[in-house]
Amino acid sequence: MNFKNKIKSLDWESVEKSIYSKTSEDVEHALKENKRSLEDFKALISPAAEPYLEEMAQLSNRLTQERFGKTVQFYIPLYLSNECQNICTYCGFSLDIKIARKTLTDEEILEEVKVIKSYGYDHVLIVTGEANKTVGVDYFKNAVRLIKPYFSNIAIEVQPLDEEEYRDLIEEGINAVLVYQETYHKENYKIHHPKGKKSNFEYRLDTHDRLGRAEIHKMGLGVLIGLEDWRTDSFYCATHLDYLEKKYWKTKYAISFPRLRPCAGGAELKSVMTDKELIQLICAYRIFNQEIELSMSTRESKSFRENCVKFGITSISADAKTDPGGYANPKVNLEQFEINDKRPTSEFIKAIEAQGYEPVFKDWDQSLQE
Repeated sequence: MNFKNKIKSLDWESVEKSIYSKTSEDVEHALKENKRSLEDFKALISPAAEPYLEEMAQLSNRLTQERFGKTVQFYIPLYLSNECQNICTYCGFSLDIKIARKTLTDEEILEEVKVIKSYGYDHVLIVTGEANKTVGVDYFKNAVRLIKPYFSNIAIEVQPLDEEEYRDLIEEGINAVLVYQETYHKENYKIHHPKGKKSNFEYRLDTHDRLGRAEIHKMGLGVLIGLEDWRTDSFYCATHLDYLEKKYWKTKYAISFPRLRPCAGGAELKSVMTDKELIQLICAYRIFNQEIELSMSTRESKSFRENCVKFGITSISADAKTDPGGYANPKVNLEQFEINDKRPTSEFIKAIEAQGYEPVFKDWDQSLQE
């Protein structure tokens, strides 16, 4: 059974009602358990858990340090193209947005690499729009071959691919693949993705199963916070994670927390999440699962990012540019979304160290063994 079949047993409205009906007793039970269930996760993300946020934060901090110590992995995104064949209601790369399109040449990729390496990074995340004809598997293979000599860990966040295509990229040196479902609300998914291959809800939902069969080292999940009710979407994502960990137990997992940010096309938020609620969600994931990596991007504010490591974040980006060629040519301005924390890496490192944490630039597997 794949997750796209398992999800059919879940009813969005019933799940939403169950989350919002959780009580303080349910929250207290979840906090006392040694091994939490998905019902416990519901309680931890429910409105009933809000008065327990301090207790959740303390527990999350302890569990994170027991597993990861006081270290934070640094990574940086490398945008190779903003060409896209999809229309998405929330994205600055959407096909219907009138912006200049750019796909980096080999020379331009290496120029970006040179700047990124000067910052000290050894972990890079390749990002593109979803344009199979111009930015497809052959382009990715070539890009990996170009940058592999400079980085020990290469992840990609591109369009969903077929299983054999993932196998080919793994053979080339890809360590991790990040694919966000955006929202698990099947009916409304089509509203947010009206055109392009991305409009195929089930193909996207099946991506992590294809990755599992391809035996990827690590895969990332998440929802785009703001498209639908964040509590319900997050429960579906946690259910997806639970399923994947049991079926593809050799693979490692990461959860990201992208909140909708301003972009060229604009975006109407259906579910507004406060900073306090984002902390609640981060803590809920850490209490639910002590093994997963929890990742934070530069979408968030300076103060939030400096303090989020205390609540369970173990992987974080800095100095990010979300436009192709943005590191070597910072005036290009073809960005996917608006960056909030624009501090240089060196400055952000000092902020993290001031919190008592050690930044690391290599892969977790290597750093945790040393």
